[in-house]
Amino acid sequence: MKPKKKHSAPLFDLQSVTSGISTTLVLLLLGLVMFFVLTAGNLSVYVREHINFSIILSDDMQERDILRMQKALGNQPFIRSTQYISKEQALKEQTEAMGTDPKEFLGYNPFSASIEVKLKSEYTNADSIARIEKLIKKEADVQDVVYQKELIDAVNDNIRRISLLLLGLAVILTFVSFVLINNTIRLTIYSQRFLIHTMKLVGASWGFIRRPFLKRNFWIGLLAAAIADGVLWSTANWLVGKEPDLLEVITPMVMVQVSAAVLLFGIVITCLCALFSINKYLRMKAGTLYYI
Repeated sequence: MKPKKKHSAPLFDLQSVTSGISTTLVLLLLGLVMFFVLTAGNLSVYVREHINFSIILSDDMQERDILRMQKALGNQPFIRSTQYISKEQALKEQTEAMGTDPKEFLGYNPFSASIEVKLKSEYTNADSIARIEKLIKKEADVQDVVYQKELIDAVNDNIRRISLLLLGLAVILTFVSFVLINNTIRLTIYSQRFLIHTMKLVGASWGFIRRPFLKRNFWIGLLAAAIADGVLWSTANWLVGKEPDLLEVITPMVMVQVSAAVLLFGIVITCLCALFSINKYLRMKAGTLYYI
């Protein structure tokens, strides 16, 4: 008669699957919050760097001098990009916008040549723009520097509020995520508290008892994080496919940072929660196990 084969305990059972699903949902929620926090930073840079202000030039200024000024401006550390708009181009754009040619009833082109300037995001605040405006106006051929101060102030104020709101939300949801994952793992280990005590009675060391629980929760955390990351990457690819300009906000670096954080959080938290829960039951006496 052949001896019966010994079957090792499965790495995943129904409780592990349930724990994995719960952990995946929590990690997905946490990943979404981190995604919004990181993309909000990129969005603020994108918005700030697309705010224009115009340098209105004298009608007596020659085009070669304008191009020389444009080149000099482009070399400044605070300038992101410049664009020269001639009198003719300004007239054409305004004619298309208004549907009528102002030159026909005025008898002359009322527009001046200008240089449209976009600043780097770190210089798009009231103090920096005031200093830049003062510097540019030192040029004799500059008639005026035109920009929407109220719009810039409103953008900066709204970005500041949104950043603080998202940061607070991230802190709260990180704590909530830890609590939810911890409770899920504690319930799973709670159901096996008598098994842990039995292993203690037969002389198993604490390290030996911990090992299978830590191993199981390591794989639960890893798989849950991988699934959550897969959902986040799929969502990001879908959004960029629908609106390619979002690639400036949803950058590959953002997605790598979110994925790495979700993976690290998933593994570390599940293992730590399992360790704390196992140690709790390892320290308990037999009689206490019946009253918790």
